[in-house]
Parts: sequence; structure tokens; C-alpha cells
Amino acid sequence: MSKIKLIISGVAILLAGIAAGWIMKPSAATFMDHSHDDHVGMEMTNTDESAEEIWTCSMHPQIRQNEQGICPICEMDLIPLDNSMGSDDPTILMMSEEATKLAQVETTIVGQRDNSSDSKTTEIKTEGTIEMDEQSIKAQSSHIGGRVEAVNVTYEGEYIQAGQKIASIYSTELLAASQELITAAKFENKVSGIKSASIQKLKNWKITDALINQILSNGKPIETIDIYAEQSGYVLEKKVSLGDYVKQGQTLYTIGSLNNLWLQFNVYESDLANIKIDQKVTFKTPSTGDQIFQTKVSYIEPLLDNNTRTAVVRANFRNRGNLLKPGMLLNAVIKATPASSASSNSIAIPSSAVLWTGETSVVYVKQQDTEVPSFQFREVELGRQSGQTTTILKGLSNGEEVVTNGAFAIDAAAQLNNNNSMMNRNVTIKKEVKRDIVPDYKETTPEDFKKQLDQIADIYIDLKDGFVNTDPAATASIAEKLKGQTGSVDMSLLKDEAHKYWMEQLGVIEQHGDMIASSSDVEYQRKQFEFVSKAVINSVEAFGTSGKTYFVQFCPMAFGNKGADWLSSEEQIKNPYFGDKMMKCGSVKRILE
Repeated sequence: MSKIKLIISGVAILLAGIAAGWIMKPSAATFMDHSHDDHVGMEMTNTDESAEEIWTCSMHPQIRQNEQGICPICEMDLIPLDNSMGSDDPTILMMSEEATKLAQVETTIVGQRDNSSDSKTTEIKTEGTIEMDEQSIKAQSSHIGGRVEAVNVTYEGEYIQAGQKIASIYSTELLAASQELITAAKFENKVSGIKSASIQKLKNWKITDALINQILSNGKPIETIDIYAEQSGYVLEKKVSLGDYVKQGQTLYTIGSLNNLWLQFNVYESDLANIKIDQKVTFKTPSTGDQIFQTKVSYIEPLLDNNTRTAVVRANFRNRGNLLKPGMLLNAVIKATPASSASSNSIAIPSSAVLWTGETSVVYVKQQDTEVPSFQFREVELGRQSGQTTTILKGLSNGEEVVTNGAFAIDAAAQLNNNNSMMNRNVTIKKEVKRDIVPDYKETTPEDFKKQLDQIADIYIDLKDGFVNTDPAATASIAEKLKGQTGSVDMSLLKDEAHKYWMEQLGVIEQHGDMIASSSDVEYQRKQFEFVSKAVINSVEAFGTSGKTYFVQFCPMAFGNKGADWLSSEEQIKNPYFGDKMMKCGSVKRILE
């Protein structure tokens, strides 16, 4: 028989490739004797003599053909497909030894409890920067209006001493006031207090007693005044030049001291409950090698950064010898006191094992005593994260072996094999997918939100047309535009469960839209487009449209006959997964009005 037409072009993408031979079952001898790595040597049994034998690749299981050959992607020998392999448990993924090696899977046995809640201190590792103490930054201003006659500070960064002459100001006001003082002194006997008023006027401009006495004794007015530095430090900003006219109170220079510095650390929300004022901080900076410094927490910022989910924790540091400088990077350890609410039954695992999906996230647990490497999808409840360690409150037991490297690759393989995964938690039994149960919020969804959703759908359809034309540059550009449109949606129009559901769909659209935008490989883009399509269809179906009609269309041959949906504004089939290769392949599944 002729070869079955390959659905997915040969793209050596790690996540797709690592979806390795999870459905391959080498004989027991293959795993007991590792001296034989030849894929063709794997023995498979076909229980149905009349069934057509299918050959596939253990590295790229999307390859299917009805005769022996080599993989068009990696050129490895194809092996017979064993349809009998696989657990009926959709949470367990079986992979071949080759796939496990390609995914660089590493595991760790968890058995040590996180006893930090029972100890006096725990270490929170963080990073930060050195900043100037804002209390040391002063503005050096002019005490009188006039023209800058001399500038004694020539560049920013220059160090000046308190009392050092830094500028001279020519002032007609000063000339008039000093002449007024001379005249007032002559009439002091006739007009009581006139001399005192003139002296006070000059003192308001910070004219010294010595200079006032000089005016009175010489009987000559002055027209120029010198400005002296009020504190020692470095010139941070130089705001005037020779010949500039300045007003009274105008800043000439900004001066700051490095004697005291602020150390500012970014601490994650989950660690903030454990940090208190006066807790010990040890830190070092690359510029000083392995030298370790110590200080204490002096301030905890009351506001949280919404983008990074961190707050600034500050410590003061006496900078003897000006060893440290603002802008330097820091690695620090805060000796924190664990919150009393921490669970004594929690288990600490490496953070790399966690696939983050929120408070309830995912890890993969290696199954013991199995013929082939097998990994179980496990939802866990997260506790505190500290440095490279995350506390698991529920979902793991002592002695279990979790995947600490390669978890994303395993999840990608599970996704392709129709197992439970981060993106699909609705698998009921092996080889059977439960269709998403889409809630109905149409009656309570405001018309304004429906209009915004239609705008997203319009851009999505442009994206679909880009795939119809097999134009990866256009699809990447439109995916960026789609992200901009989703970012402008007023989510406050939705409440409670409707809001939560939209946030789930929005996350999928933006995540996989980014992947489309960052790639120039059209087949990789099409795989991401499938996820975007699912989320857009779910959204339109859940929230409704503003008077528009959409067609949910389906191609049964996409992605190795797995099939995939897309949304269209017209009934005519134009297949985005194959373009002109199979333009009319597909059918209308349902109409959304």
C-alpha cells in the first residue's frame, strides 16, 4: 500500500519531539539489556492478523505510515506501533527509554519534611541592588536671585566638602539691599529700627555677620555673593552653567553622600509573612568577590508590585571606605522567622519540579516497578517558596520520586498523547477526551464585553487567514496584534465565575499567541494556533457575540489524525492547518450565534 500522507511536516521542535515513544512498548528484553539500542530490535505483537500494521518513530510519534522505513525528521528507524500499550489511567504517561533520555529527565526522591516551621529561622535567598540613602540627598540652592558669575563645580560626580565655595551670584537685589543698609545706618539715630530691618533682610539671604560688618565699615555696597556647600558629598546633578540667571531658591546642584547606603531586595509575596524588622541579612556583591557583609532589615515596603508580585525589603548599611557603590547588584540571605501558620506536614521540593498554574500547580511523579519509564500527573497545593525550594502542602508523600528536570517536556508529551496535562485536565479514560464543558454566561455578560470579544475574534480570524495562506511572517505579526487587543479588554465587566473563566481563556490566548509571534516556523505556529482556537471558541461560546455569527469548523486529519478545530466567520471551509495542501479538508461542527 502507498504511504499514508504525513500530516505534520518534519519540524525538529523539542517539545513535540520529546513527546517521544510514550505509546511504544519495547519488549522486556530491550530494557533489561541496554547493550542493544537498535529500535528495529524491539519486538511487538500484533494480536489482530487482519489489522493493518502501522510504523512510527519513538522520537516523533506524530509520524505514522503503513510500512517500515525511516523517520523523515530524525532519520531513525521506524518501529511498529503497539496500540495495546498505555495505562487506562489518564494521569500516567509511559515513555520509551530513548524519549526519556532526549527529554533529559532527572528526578529527586522527596522524603525530608520542610521543618522550617518548627525551627527558629529559615533562610530566604533574594537579589537586590545598592541605592543611595535618599535621606542623604540634598538640594543646594541659591539664596538670592541673580546671574551666575562663577561655577566652581565643573562636572557631575565631583566630590565637594561642606563649606567649600561652589558658585558666585551677581545680584542687583543684593546691590540695592547693601546700599539700603549703608543709608539706614546713617539715619539710625533718627529712625529707630531702620538699620535692624536692613540687616535682617540681608540675613534672610544668608549674608554672614562678617560680610554685613564689612559693608558697614567700608561704606561700600556689594553686588556678588559666594555660595558655599552645606554638606559634603558627590554632585549628583549640576543644574546651572556660567551666565545662567537663577531665581531665589532655585537648585544649583544636587549633592548626595555615600557614607550610608540603602540595600533594596525584591522579596516574593509568599515570603513576606516571614520577614520582620531587625532580622539579620548577609549579602555579597560581585565587585567584592567572596567578601560577606552583614546588616539588618530596616524597612518593609507596604505595597506590592502587581507585575512581579514582589515587595521591596530595605536594609541600611554603613559604607566604610566607600567600598560599595550605588547600582551594584546584590545576592542576599535574610534570616527569617517562619510564619506560625506553616504546616508541619509540608514537604520541600526543588522549585524546578513545579509547573506553575496557580496555587494548585502540577508535578510529575515517577512510578516505581514499571517495565518502561512512567510518570504520573499530580496536582499539588503550594506553600511557601524560598530560593530554589518550594513547599508542597498537599499532593505528595514522603519517598515519592518527582521529576526535577524535563517536566515541561513530559507535559508536552502527555498533551500530545491525550493524557492529563496542564492544558487538558479533563481526560476521563485513555484514548478518550472529554469535551470541555463550556459554561453559559451569555445572559449575564454585558453587551460591551461581547463587543470587545468580537474585536478579538476579528483579529483571530485574520490570524486564521494567515495560516490559510501559509504565511508565518503575517501570522507572527497578527499574533502580536491579538495580544495587544486582549490586553485592552475591560475585564471588570465580568464578575465572579465568569471573570475567572475569562482569565483562564485569556491566559491560553496570550501564552500561545506569544509562541506564534516569536516563531517563524509555520508548523510550530499551527500547533500553538490550535490552543488559541480552543480558547477563542470557548470564549465566544461562553459569553456570546454582539449580533455576529461564527462557525466552529473541524479538520479530522490535523496533527496525525488527532483533529483540530478553528473558528470562522464564513461557512466555506478554508483549512488553516494545511493551507493550499488540503484547503477544503474539514466540516462545520456547530454554529455560534
